[in-house]
Amino acid sequence: MYILRSVGPAVSRVSPIEAARAGLGALVGLGLTGLFLLTPGSDLDLGLYLVAPFGATSVLLFAVPNSPLAQPWSAVVGNTVAALVGVAVCMTIADSALRVALAVGLAITATILCRALHPPAGAVAMTAALNPEAIAQLGFWFALAPIAVGTCVLVILATVYARITGRRYPFRQFDDPSNNQSEEKNPSERLGLSEEELAGILERYRHSFNLGVEDLARLISAAELQAATHVTAPLTAKDVMSSSLITVGPETALGEVAELFKRHRFISLPVVGNDEKFLGVIFQMHLIRQAREDAIRLKRGYFSTLNRLLDRKREMPVTAGDIMEVAGPRVTTNSPLGVLLPMMAVEDVDAVPVLEYDRIVGIVTRTDLIAALARAAVRSG
Repeated sequence: MYILRSVGPAVSRVSPIEAARAGLGALVGLGLTGLFLLTPGSDLDLGLYLVAPFGATSVLLFAVPNSPLAQPWSAVVGNTVAALVGVAVCMTIADSALRVALAVGLAITATILCRALHPPAGAVAMTAALNPEAIAQLGFWFALAPIAVGTCVLVILATVYARITGRRYPFRQFDDPSNNQSEEKNPSERLGLSEEELAGILERYRHSFNLGVEDLARLISAAELQAATHVTAPLTAKDVMSSSLITVGPETALGEVAELFKRHRFISLPVVGNDEKFLGVIFQMHLIRQAREDAIRLKRGYFSTLNRLLDRKREMPVTAGDIMEVAGPRVTTNSPLGVLLPMMAVEDVDAVPVLEYDRIVGIVTRTDLIAALARAAVRSG
C-alpha cells in the first residue's frame, strides 16, 4: 500500500477554474508569441519560429507562476544560456548521442551556476544538439532568436495575464510593500527570521529550487495561524460576531455616516439595500480619504460660484454608496476562525461582514477575534 501511495499524485487537488486559467493562459501566450515569431518568408534565416521548449516554459509561467523556476530571470537567462551551450556543443561534437547528452548536462550546470535553473532549458540545449543543419545556418544567433526573443515575449504575456486574472507574477519580490502601502514588515520579518536564515533552511533541506524565501515565510505564517485554530476549534464566525448592527443605506449622506462613527465609535459601518441585502462596508479610512479630497478641492477653489455653474454634477452630495468598499472579504456564519485569522492577520482587514443568503447578520472585528482567542486560551489553560 505504501508503494502504491508513493507512486500516486504528489500534487494536491486544484480547482477546475484554476486548471482552466492555466490552460487558457498557455493558449493565449503561445498563440500571441506565434503571431509574433511565425513571420512569412525566410524564418530560418531570422530565427523567427516557435520551438518545442516554449511549450514547457508556458507550463511553468502560466500554471505555476510562483515557482522560483518560472521567474523571469530563470526563464530568460536559463533558456538563453542553455541555447548558447547547445550551439557550442553542436558545433564541436560530431557524435549525435554524445552531443545531446553533453549539451543537456552542461546546460544544467551552467544554468545552476547562473542561478537561472529552468527545466525547459534542458530541452532548449537538446533542440540545438539535434538540429546541426539549422545550427550551422543560424549559429549563436539561435540563442537570440528564437530563444531569447520568444522567452521574453512569453514572460511579458505571462505578467499581463497574471495581472488580469488576479495572480502575481513575477513572484520573487521579497520587499514588496504591504497591501495598504504602509511600511509594514514583510512576512519573514514578522516571523522574526531573517532572509538569510530562511534561505539556510531551504538549502539545508534542498528545496531552494522548489520554494523561494518569501514562499517559505508565508507558509510558516499560515501554519502558525492554522495551529492557532486548534486552540479555538470549533468556534465559527457566528460564535464571535457582533450581531447588534447599525446599518445605513447607500443614499445616506456622508455627514450622517460621520455622526454615526463618532457617536458609536465604530471602525466599520455596513451598507445595506432593500431587504437588508448587503451592498458594502464603510471603514474609517474611507471617511478620512473623502475628507482629504474635499479639503484639496476647497484649497483649489473648487467650490467657487463659477465652478458650480460650470459643473452642476459635482455639487451632488457624497453618500454612503459613493465611498463604500464592495470587494472586501466576507464570510458566512459557519466559517471557522481558521478562515478569519489569515484575513485579519495578513490581509490588513479590520472587520469582516458575516452573511447569510446575501443578507448581513453580523460583523467580526479584530476586537471580537482577539476576545474569542483570549477566552479560548483561558479555557484551555
